[in-house]
Amino acid sequence: MSRAFCIPGILFLLCAFVLNFLVSISLPYLTALDIARTHFGDGAIQQTNVQGIAEIRFGIWAPCYYNTNDDRTCLRTGHGYSVEIANTRQTEAITVKSSWTRGLAVHPVAAAATFVALLLSFSTHVTVTLLASLVSFLAALITLIAFAIDIALYALVRHEMKKLEIGANTNTAPGFWMTLVALVLLLLAGCTVCFGRRRDRLSGATTTSTHTKPSFLDRFRRTKA
Repeated sequence: MSRAFCIPGILFLLCAFVLNFLVSISLPYLTALDIARTHFGDGAIQQTNVQGIAEIRFGIWAPCYYNTNDDRTCLRTGHGYSVEIANTRQTEAITVKSSWTRGLAVHPVAAAATFVALLLSFSTHVTVTLLASLVSFLAALITLIAFAIDIALYALVRHEMKKLEIGANTNTAPGFWMTLVALVLLLLAGCTVCFGRRRDRLSGATTTSTHTKPSFLDRFRRTKA
């Protein structure tokens, strides 16, 4: 494949893999790469003896709680965790069930598919480059599913936190936007590989036709000889 298309495609896939990989690590290991986070204006109390919460962050593998002194407590609950929150007056309580966080495990699958596409993109063989393009689009589809799950979790958390009536403010987090950027990069990578392969086919066809088609004057030269 033409280097003008090969190098950008590899760079797109590399960046997408790094983003998907970092998001897949998430909480509690990378505390800044969560999917959604909620700030409490009045403070809240969590049902598992974590009191005075000022902020809660939702990661892929665990939630993390921050008190008013910015001290962090991350529960190592693993895949498919649930969160129970109640306000300080104990008048309202909400639960984010594990069914809403279990789907976040799609992120590592997207990272693995992106890595496979990245490895295939280093080949110059026509069949392998076509396969790299297909795997790139597959990784983009899986990343799209992961992003849809992130949107669903954010919408649920935002809706539920309002029930506490303590001025909770829910926002998207860095992991949310990194997934979106990875999705765009994967689409660009797949298109770049496709365009590069098409350009090679067209250039090859042009070269072949130029060398095989005789001109009108060549017929007379051959007869004269």
